[in-house]
Order: sequence, then C-alpha cells, then structure tokens
Amino acid sequence: MAPTRSQTEMKKEEQENSPPDRRQLKRKHVAVEVESAQLSGDKWHPPNWQEQLKNIREMRKSKDAPVDMMGCEKISDDERIDPRVRRYHVLVSLMLSAQTKDEVTAAAMSRLKARDLSIENTIKTDETEIASLIHPVGFWKRKATFIKQTSQLLHDKFNDDIPDSVEGLCSLPGVGPKMAYLAMNVAWNKVAGIGVDTHVHRISNRLGWVKRPTKQPEGTRKALEEWLPTELWGEINKLLVGFGQQTCQPVRPKCDSCLNQSICPFGRKQTGKKAT
Repeated sequence: MAPTRSQTEMKKEEQENSPPDRRQLKRKHVAVEVESAQLSGDKWHPPNWQEQLKNIREMRKSKDAPVDMMGCEKISDDERIDPRVRRYHVLVSLMLSAQTKDEVTAAAMSRLKARDLSIENTIKTDETEIASLIHPVGFWKRKATFIKQTSQLLHDKFNDDIPDSVEGLCSLPGVGPKMAYLAMNVAWNKVAGIGVDTHVHRISNRLGWVKRPTKQPEGTRKALEEWLPTELWGEINKLLVGFGQQTCQPVRPKCDSCLNQSICPFGRKQTGKKAT
C-alpha cells in the first residue's frame, strides 16, 4: 500500500505542474529582450531608414528647392568679403529665417547687404531703420531688437566676430539651438550637432526616425543624434528642409509621388499602401 502524501506535498506538485501566469511570462519575456539587447550591443535604428534616406536623396538630386537657392549658405557664399563679415551674414540670415520663408529672408538680407551689412554699421544704424529693412520677416520688430543687441555683444565680447561654440552662440539674444548648430556648420565649417527646424522636426516624426513622437524640435534633435551616424549630421538639415519644401509639406504633402510612400508610416496612412 502506497504511503499517503501530505497536503503540502500535493500543493507543491500542483504548483510545479501548473502553467505560469501572465505576469511571470511577461517578466521572462522582458528579461530575454533585455539580455538580448545587452549581448548584441545594438543601438536602436528606425526600420528602412537607409532606404528612406536614399530615396530622399534621389528626390532632392536636382537641388532646386528654395533652401538650395536662398538658404543661409547661398546668402553668405561671397568669398571676396572678410571672413568675419561673412560669418556675421550667416548669423543674421539665420536670425531672420525663424518662422519666415527663405524667399522673404533672402529679400531682407539683400536690403541689409545693400547698406553694407557689418557689425560696425549695424551698431550705428537706428533700430527702427533695421526693422524697416527686414520687414516683412516674421516678428520683424523683435528681430530688429535682437540683431541690434547681438551686434553690440559681438563687438564688446567676441572681437567683432561670431562665437565659435554652440554655447557662445546660444548666449546671444534671439539665437536658439537650431541657429547655433547651423551657424557652426555653415560659418565655421564645424559639425557640432543637427540643426532641426520645423521641416526636420515634422519629417523625422512622419518617417518614424524618432523612438517615440517628439513635440519640439530640440527633442527631435536629441532623438536623431542618438542613432543617426555623425557623418550625416551636416547633410541632414538641408536635405530634409528641401524635401519638406517640395514634397513632404506640412499641408497637403505629396505622398502619392513620394518614393517612400510604402515604407513611411505617415505615407502609408495617406495613400493606403501596405508596408513593403
């Protein structure tokens, strides 16, 4: 006659043979994923990003967007002038460009340059006259004040030149991170980070180039710099700005003619295409 088992032994056997609950399964699943990520050492990358980038380059190969013809690089490409004056032109054009179309910025810069735009001359010029010259750029009155204040600081603290660091540039009135990173790239030929404006911010979210949706351009910059190879940082702003001006527009984007329509989350929703 077999010996009778105690209730404790029966309960232990039942627990060993019963399936694990959902919480246990979830913990095991997470543990496996974390372990796999730690072993591989892989950084997060958006799916299809290289193909998306290749397609955008193809769509931008004609280089005929407003940013190509009237961006800060084009506005300040006169190598005959003093390098310090040229760098100042880059900074002023970036200050004017905030929430302003390239065509309007280029016209305002032409009027300023016709008056021999320099730090010295800006300091001598009345603020109301500066405002009149840059009108109708966005927030023209405030920008006139910023340009006047910044020019005085450049004279007093930076030897009539623009700062050669992101921190120094961001210390100037009316200069934010986007302008600072672009100024470093265009004026100093140093890639210190990615310049993210509304176009780059919008397109990065539409393509899925951020781990999770971002609300502000500065958040997008940080998200992009986490994974995008540094050798692409200098290229990406102008590439995406032109793409945003011509194809991936904020209103009525041309998803039907976009080469990324089947591999872009936003494009698939707009066109009803299935992922490929």
